[in-house]
Amino acid sequence: MYELIQISKINDFLFCPYSIYIHAIYENFNTDLYHEKYQKQGKISHDNVDSQKYSSSKNILQGQPIYSQKYKLIGKFDIYDKKNKYLIERKYKVSKIHVGYIYQLYAEMLCLCEMGYEVKKMFIHSLSQNQRYEIDLPTREQKQMFKDLIDSIWGFDPHQFKSPDNPIKCTKCIYNVLCDKYVDSS
Repeated sequence: MYELIQISKINDFLFCPYSIYIHAIYENFNTDLYHEKYQKQGKISHDNVDSQKYSSSKNILQGQPIYSQKYKLIGKFDIYDKKNKYLIERKYKVSKIHVGYIYQLYAEMLCLCEMGYEVKKMFIHSLSQNQRYEIDLPTREQKQMFKDLIDSIWGFDPHQFKSPDNPIKCTKCIYNVLCDKYVDSS
């Protein structure tokens, strides 16, 4: 069987590698058990894209599946503007541009390019603030760092994971009530 990494898991892995393991265990459970306000808002904000109701323009592709054989990635992008060749990832609220957001865009861009599309610009769009942040296309070094990250995801062994590097993250993790590695930072 050909195994793939879901693009949406890259940000989770950067937050805490163990969270992907926990997510895999509980992903078929009712998300009300562990999703909090921000995850629920994120799901709602993607509904228009996933149902392709964001735009009726023929130049706007929305919520389409993407794949990369080279990087063994699979997922969906939010918006691709065929005319301008813009890739746009929507988030409910952006208080900071996290590296996970950037790597998610890199993954989507690399998939699109491998599928024959050109990406000239990339953006993170904050829905609640109606603000768009341009993200630079990756340099050769950044592509290598991305590849190294993908390799570390493939090489991750949850049985070897001891405890989180940053216990404060545990208190912010949506899986902390389900996690056997949870560290209370109080």
